[in-house]
Amino acid sequence: MTTRRIEPLVWLMFSGGGVIAAVFLPVLVFLFAFAFPLGWITAPDHEHLLAVAGNPITVVVLFGMFVVLLVHAAHRFRYTLYDGLQIKAKVATAAICYGAALFLSAVAFFTFAFLLEAWG
Repeated sequence: MTTRRIEPLVWLMFSGGGVIAAVFLPVLVFLFAFAFPLGWITAPDHEHLLAVAGNPITVVVLFGMFVVLLVHAAHRFRYTLYDGLQIKAKVATAAICYGAALFLSAVAFFTFAFLLEAWG
């Protein structure tokens, strides 16, 4: 019987987080740092943003994006520590990095749950 490893799933989440970081974050920075403040595009009003952010589908999509972005950051930081700083404690480094991503994902989950309850 072959043993299944979790590493391909982590690499898949790493690449998904990289794609999200490369595609969506520059668009959000452009919109909220340049286009809306400079008046190039009319900014949405507060009620519209609350309606969009209060939609459960939006919350699930945002939560999924945050999780893969956190896994991407944890994976990149892990290999930076391992390859760049030559820290050879592979298991401890992985546990700390992915544990931090898991903890921050839980914080994001409870924050989204609280916001949905408050807006709902």
